[in-house]
Amino acid sequence: MTTAIKIDFVSDISCPWCAVGLGSLQMALARLNGTLQADLHFQPFELNPDMPTEGQDTIERLALKYGMTPAQVHANGDVITQRGRDVGFTFNMDKRTYTYNTFDAHRLLHWAGQEGRQLPLKQALFKAYFTDGENLGSYDVLVRLCSESGLDAQRARNILESDEYATNVRERERFYMGQGINSVPAIIINDKHLIQGGQTPDVFEQALRQIAGLNDA
Repeated sequence: MTTAIKIDFVSDISCPWCAVGLGSLQMALARLNGTLQADLHFQPFELNPDMPTEGQDTIERLALKYGMTPAQVHANGDVITQRGRDVGFTFNMDKRTYTYNTFDAHRLLHWAGQEGRQLPLKQALFKAYFTDGENLGSYDVLVRLCSESGLDAQRARNILESDEYATNVRERERFYMGQGINSVPAIIINDKHLIQGGQTPDVFEQALRQIAGLNDA
């Protein structure tokens, strides 16, 4: 018997721990394949909503925001790189030189959810930014990633060149902030169980089993 669960994955594309968390969650779900059917939704959260279109040097941004030295930024990057490797995700921190505004990417993810293509687009965005060091503020990059994710390229460009889905994204962001979400990733199961942070696959698997009642089966 397969148990259905709803998963809202609240995250930002510029958040490395969100990429780690998604990899961990997917590994946990793969282990539970056949016993758990996940309805996965990606919800928007902006770590840097004030980020200008042209972006900002990543080390400079982290130093200003968290009071980190360049050495601390690099050390933290090494930890994240290893955690990514553990869940099959490649971080090339030397290519992630800039942090970009992600609001337009979130608008495209909202649309992709209506088209049933959220997961491939989310994965493509993470890879483009953290593995390949691409500019997620560039319309050309975003349109290409949409196309590669099975979405219509011209429709993607039309969305980007308008304000379409801006209200939807802002409403979702306000909703989750109103629920007390102030850091990501935040993984909400069945609208009531919260798993915070880029946990390991074991932690996700144990939590999912407990929530779905699989340990009692």
